[in-house]
Amino acid sequence: MAFRSIMTAGLVVVGGVSLSACATESYVDKHIATVNDRIGALEARVNTVDQTAQQANATAQSAAAAAQQANQRLDQLTARVDGIEQQLVAKRPRN
Repeated sequence: MAFRSIMTAGLVVVGGVSLSACATESYVDKHIATVNDRIGALEARVNTVDQTAQQANATAQSAAAAAQQANQRLDQLTARVDGIEQQLVAKRPRN
């Protein structure tokens, strides 16, 4: 008789533990929806950051092209100034 009571109590405990560990479908759906909302928000932020990065990259490329053009003009002017300086040195004073 005592053995039967212990066996019944053990089955009740095991049954209770096993049932409490199961999640209901609505519980899982609720938490999946919450996670999906967070993922959606993060995707929106990532897209915004990506667009900002692409704009910054385009601006940097434009600035690099402008700097390259300015350097080319500077190189051309330097050659002209050097030529003029050489002409002035080669000229004799008028006195």
